[in-house]
Amino acid sequence: MPLEALGWNARWQEKFEAHGGEGLVPARVVAEHRSHYRIATEETELSAGATGRLRNTAGQRSDFPGVGDFVAVDLSERDSPATIEAVLPRTSALIRKASGKPDPQLLAANIDVVFIVTSMGGDFNLPRMKRYCALVQQSGAAPVILVNKSDLENNVVGSAGEIDGLGHDMPLHVISARVRESIQVLEQYFTGNRTVALIGSSGVGKSTLTNQLLGHDAQATQEVRDYDGRGRHTTTSRQLLVRSQGGAIIDTPGLRGLETWDAPEASEGAFDDIEGLAPQCRFHNCRHDTEPDCAVRSAVARGDLDAARLSDYIKQARGH
Repeated sequence: MPLEALGWNARWQEKFEAHGGEGLVPARVVAEHRSHYRIATEETELSAGATGRLRNTAGQRSDFPGVGDFVAVDLSERDSPATIEAVLPRTSALIRKASGKPDPQLLAANIDVVFIVTSMGGDFNLPRMKRYCALVQQSGAAPVILVNKSDLENNVVGSAGEIDGLGHDMPLHVISARVRESIQVLEQYFTGNRTVALIGSSGVGKSTLTNQLLGHDAQATQEVRDYDGRGRHTTTSRQLLVRSQGGAIIDTPGLRGLETWDAPEASEGAFDDIEGLAPQCRFHNCRHDTEPDCAVRSAVARGDLDAARLSDYIKQARGH
């Protein structure tokens, strides 16, 4: 596959020049596993590991290679696995605070556009959407909001074609991921072999949308649940997929908890999702710990809120 199909261009070639004289070749990370990476070169797709030197010089986990990274690879040892010697400087990085840990987690690198996917069904949550938008804006990529399942009742997008409470400077499209004609408007974002990442909570239709944009079924999908209009989580890992029509897609697993990495935990609005649920609790002074009929703990039980996030909130409320 030509590297250009993976988003390679003169800008990346210039960044690679420092490594060209070392006998290395350029590649892009298309998948990440526990012990190795999947990379695509000009000639083939294969497994690779990161050198000890690269791991030792990484200041934090997000400095390791990740899906979307362009890397310099050593393929000289025929009987040995390929090794990633260097990560080329990123143009963008989608990084969140790792769930339950004080560490940054790289979701995707070198993305041009991020589709923030939500639904007109039971998924929609305005505070969470605000955090998604903040995450993308911090990444260096361009955010685009997609409201999926337009066949359901429209209780999200107002008459002005906007979501009340969100900034109006981001493109917004109301789509049905199952209808090819409905997503034609999204083709513009792939022009020039650009890379588009999809983020959103579980069940909003990211995998269905990915398959439609690819033109074939690459991701497993499941039907929407009747009782709440939500889909079922299917994507379990991040993967870069190249489109025959041009451009690439990075689909990500559904994000239950989402905290931007560089925002202080105690900053204003850091727990606006929890505070938005609090008025639904039985007691107005509910601490979301052991009280009965707690709407926040119910959200954790449903999988709509990360348990570690609630734990952080309770610790902060107690002053430690």
